[in-house]
Amino acid sequence: MRNALHVLHICLLSALLCLAPVFPALCTGGADASGAAQAAGRRDVNVRSAIVLDVKTGRVLFEQNADARIPPASLTKIMSMLVTLDKVSARRVSLKDKVRVSRKAAREGGSKMHIRQGEIVTLDRLLMGMAVSSGNDASVAVAEHVAGSTPAFVRLMNAQARKLGMKNTSFKNPNGLPAPGQFTSARDMGRLARYYLKMYPNALRYHRTRRITHNGRTTTNKNPLLGVCPGADGLKTGWINASGYNIISTVKRKGVRLLVVALGARTPAVRAAEVRRLVEAGFEARKRGVSVAAALRGEREGEKKLASSSRRPASKSDPAAVKSSAGTKSGQKKKSPPARQNRAKSNVRAGKSTSTAQKSAASNKRPARQTSTAARTRTTPPQTGTSVTADHSRRPKPLANSVRERNTRGDAGTGSLDKARADASRNVNL
Repeated sequence: MRNALHVLHICLLSALLCLAPVFPALCTGGADASGAAQAAGRRDVNVRSAIVLDVKTGRVLFEQNADARIPPASLTKIMSMLVTLDKVSARRVSLKDKVRVSRKAAREGGSKMHIRQGEIVTLDRLLMGMAVSSGNDASVAVAEHVAGSTPAFVRLMNAQARKLGMKNTSFKNPNGLPAPGQFTSARDMGRLARYYLKMYPNALRYHRTRRITHNGRTTTNKNPLLGVCPGADGLKTGWINASGYNIISTVKRKGVRLLVVALGARTPAVRAAEVRRLVEAGFEARKRGVSVAAALRGEREGEKKLASSSRRPASKSDPAAVKSSAGTKSGQKKKSPPARQNRAKSNVRAGKSTSTAQKSAASNKRPARQTSTAARTRTTPPQTGTSVTADHSRRPKPLANSVRERNTRGDAGTGSLDKARADASRNVNL
């Protein structure tokens, strides 16, 4: 009996050891698919950091390295616009305020709205320049008007970041130009953008505008989803060398608004493709009741199957393929006899032309011998002299013909060269 209990204890301990790796998943109800992908070192999207949020509930639908610290670039302007609209809401400033552009604002580098020193521009117009033109000059002008100076404005920005719980964010200027110690994360940018849309939904009028013209210079909105992705109406793009290509995008369909943040894409094309993939996967996941990560993987598996099917050669058991290949071979066999016949005919023609040429050459030699005899005797009557002259007139004909033929071949060769040069020039021009 004691031995039996001992064996039972050993079996139970073995079972517990086998199930130990499963306990964490059982306790948490199953790990999130995107979290599992990060644990395995797999990237579902080709950016350094990303997150997808449901704007209404705040639920995180997908994340990839969402807490990595990356320079925000021009996404910084979302915080600048939030701080400004807070002051408008508090009636400290007005959108109708006329702002005089300082020398510092006008000379700010990078992307510009193209405002000029001493110019008077309304605050509303400057906010439009920040959103559409990504104007670093407009950002400085707004900061100086709202807080008196850019350092004072940056303090307001960081205070707002702490209020929102943006733990991985620090701002150093109002426009996102490169600065030591300036960084953010996809999670923090998602939190900021959600609050911004919740507090000021009418601000989307700035972000969905496609282009503006100021002082004769037209600038365009760099958001790649505007006018292309159904329901896309904001928010902001950004780029500096240290960050790569960043974007915050929001799309609304059938009453559901999603927010996508993607940081650190290698090129603008990659940024556009990956943010569109995240948007479509987000809505597809809601429709199918699966995770966004599963929707992304399903999309890739479908693309792989399509690519493999397009590369697969035709099967020998396919009757249509076999029939077409057989038809091709029989067609080739039928075409070969006429080709041989044509070659034989051309050889016959060549033989005939050769014999004709030989006969004409022989006939040309005979008068030459008569002429030499007449020249030696010098007793030829005038009529024979006439015939000799006729012989001399006939004698150079082969030479003249050959010269003409050479000239003709030379012209044809030159024409071919000219044609080749013309074709080459056309190809270069194309």
